[in-house]
Amino acid sequence: MIVSFDLDETLFVNPEKVPTENPLKFPLCRIYRDRLRKGTIELLSWINKSDITLWIYTTSYRSPRYIRIIFKHYGIRIDNIINGKRHAQEVQGNKKEIMPSKYPSRYHIDLHVDDEISVYRNGIAHGFRVFLLKENDADWINDLKAEINRIQKGEINARLYKHR
Repeated sequence: MIVSFDLDETLFVNPEKVPTENPLKFPLCRIYRDRLRKGTIELLSWINKSDITLWIYTTSYRSPRYIRIIFKHYGIRIDNIINGKRHAQEVQGNKKEIMPSKYPSRYHIDLHVDDEISVYRNGIAHGFRVFLLKENDADWINDLKAEINRIQKGEINARLYKHR
């Protein structure tokens, strides 16, 4: 199973709006300023220990090196990264039609986690699963683990994978 996560406002959040993990220690906190949503370390560690492949799928142009290193400092292994540049080359390419901002099925991703309603709507239109994460969802970890377990068991979610 492959699960991918968006970065901005999904895993990387504004600490003034959303509870966050503790920042990295000095001087790393000066280099890696992005703050992780509270619970990210627990969830991604659980994924790393499970038989689940962990991807980042973001429209941002952060380098794969930056993304891997910031998560490595938190003890998280990222198996693959699709950033804005890679998406533009591999998904949009030379197509005349405008492709969705994310297209997880192109990479055989089983579940994508995102905060954008447009990504969720594209999932319905283009046939990929999206767990829609809300800004201040205190129980997001348990809900997402349950969703992953349902997918692994082959259960169909009648909510079309929209998170409450």
